[in-house]
Amino acid sequence: MTKYTLNLEDDFNFDLIGLCSHQGDYRVCWSINEKIGLQLKKSREPFMVSGKKGVINSSHSLYEWEDKKESVFYYLIQNKNNGNFLVPEKSQIDFFLVMQEAGVANIDNLLTQLKEIPSILTAISFDPYDLKSASKFIF
Repeated sequence: MTKYTLNLEDDFNFDLIGLCSHQGDYRVCWSINEKIGLQLKKSREPFMVSGKKGVINSSHSLYEWEDKKESVFYYLIQNKNNGNFLVPEKSQIDFFLVMQEAGVANIDNLLTQLKEIPSILTAISFDPYDLKSASKFIF
């Protein structure tokens, strides 16, 4: 009898930018909206991270916006909350800006604009395939 194994690889259809800031989530969100022209708004529900057996491990503030003109969903997610990290391997990052529909946004231009915002210390683009926790960003 022949056994077959099905290996499924994650298909990350999003771009990911890490942001460092000493400001609160609302201030970072407001600054991004003002500088870049996004319309991020706080979600009614936080971004919940569940572990094994569906137990909620942590919740993180979430801001979202759908750019209907460009067909891109933007999410600003807090990485740190009450000692818990959304992406533990990037504990130095305070927020993640997620753009679903990878390749649509001009990442280099977006990084340049983000770095010009006084409340943002730095902005770094990440390849989701290089992050162990990237599957948490699949909505």
